Amino acid sequence: MHKRRATGGKKKAWRKKRKYELGRQPANTKLSSNKTVRRIRVRGGNVKWRALRLDTGNFSWGSEAVTRKTRLLDVVYNASNNELVRTQTLVKSAIVQVDAAPFKQWYLQHYGVEIGRKKKSSAAKKDTPERLRLLFQIWGGGQTVLQRRTLADDAEGEGTTEEAKKSNHVTRKLEKRQEGRILDPHIEEQFGGGRLLACISSRPGQCGRCDGYILEGKELEFYMKKLQRKKGKGAGAAA
Repeated sequence: MHKRRATGGKKKAWRKKRKYELGRQPANTKLSSNKTVRRIRVRGGNVKWRALRLDTGNFSWGSEAVTRKTRLLDVVYNASNNELVRTQTLVKSAIVQVDAAPFKQWYLQHYGVEIGRKKKSSAAKKDTPERLRLLFQIWGGGQTVLQRRTLADDAEGEGTTEEAKKSNHVTRKLEKRQEGRILDPHIEEQFGGGRLLACISSRPGQCGRCDGYILEGKELEFYMKKLQRKKGKGAGAAA
């Protein structure tokens, strides 16, 4: 009704205006820490929430049946348009990287297993002032340098082991949970980097939220291949 004819002539208004004829601008929700959500009055007096800038959302880990609020770190893939990746636009079905910390924390609490932690050798540890003090205290025992370092590591670790003591009930509960524990190697690898690949399943421009799920199994493999191919193309273009 609000549009003119192809000839440029004005149309005769033969019905009342409708909200859906407004032709509103798209939300183009951007990844930004300055969270901005607008309230939109739509047809029938209903309300929509137009997210313009977001950086957090609720993401579900399907195989573990757990959902956590986490930070969005990056938009890495969009099947419809690469421009949406370049401009960091949050839309439904976009592939994003989210912060793994809340899920890591839950996993430790639920299974008693810390995932994604890189093991460091005692030789690689830096001699901080505290460690040097411990080494000097141990100096008089006639041990080799390696033995002194090992003793210093044990002395440093005493505090953490005391805190980690659990009751028999908690220990039994964690052991029971270990029976059915299976962790996808691809997800474990991602935990090491502190970022998880996820898919947005909500519509930020309609509901004002950016919620989704962690990618797993065949779907995760598919998108990992896509990203690898994209990275290869980028490297080839740069060369």
